[in-house]
Amino acid sequence: MTRTVLSSATKDVVIGFDQPFVMIGERINPTGRKLLAAEMKEGNYDRVVADALAQVAAGAQMLDVNAGIPLADEPKILAEVIQLVQSVTDVPLCIDSSIIEALEAGLAVYKGRALVNSTTAESEVMERVLPLVKKYGAAVVAISNDETGISEDPDERFEIAKLIVQRAQDHGIKPEDVVVDPLVMPIGAINKAGRDVFQLVRRLREELKVNTTCGASNIGFGLPNRHAINNSFLPMIAGMGMTSAILNPLHEGLVPAIKAADVLNGVDPNCANWIRQFREPSPEGEGRGGREGRRSGRRRG
Repeated sequence: MTRTVLSSATKDVVIGFDQPFVMIGERINPTGRKLLAAEMKEGNYDRVVADALAQVAAGAQMLDVNAGIPLADEPKILAEVIQLVQSVTDVPLCIDSSIIEALEAGLAVYKGRALVNSTTAESEVMERVLPLVKKYGAAVVAISNDETGISEDPDERFEIAKLIVQRAQDHGIKPEDVVVDPLVMPIGAINKAGRDVFQLVRRLREELKVNTTCGASNIGFGLPNRHAINNSFLPMIAGMGMTSAILNPLHEGLVPAIKAADVLNGVDPNCANWIRQFREPSPEGEGRGGREGRRSGRRRG
């Protein structure tokens, strides 16, 4: 059974076929957030801390951390943010950068076993990222595109993922430490994008036997009420075998939808996680096991 183990200094999180779906909080990312980008560039990380705490409180088991800000010292900022986030939460982190120096700066200060986001199948990228992943004992997200760009053909994307897994093995990285992103296309632009990625995730699970992830918000991009699309998409793709996603756990209805998928997919034994999160407290005065209610309702002969 494929299991990708990530860790902080004190906590392990397992991404796996027999494990609950892993929610990776996406909000520590300045892309498209001008205020956050400006604050991070100035060394003000108050919003980063607030976002980290809010996402964990909402149910995220991991956090993605990105510091991609134009004309900023990304390696320095990423390392500082990683250290800060690790000081206020105990969840493992996904270190997210396309700059190799930033990835190394983040990995050098990280306490635990991180998930590196990411490599593609471009030869130059793999030859820079994979040795770094091996050096720091991390796991890696493998994005299914290469020098030719992103293919709309799911069979081509499968072959690209297979190539990355093979190249990772050449660097001493086991397949269970490669988490494939099959690339979710926007359904508003490509009508069969949902069916294609469902088919691809199933193949990745059954044939390559690797864990998978995605940027969950891509599916509804450009559509009105896109969050409703996302909330339906994630339980469906979990049912096809996806084991994690980078998402916003603060969106209404998203976490319950994923928790329900865990129950229905048989990865929440005895519905324990569901009951723990959603069971209503006993009415005041009922006591343990509802003793008072039972006593008052007892039939008399």
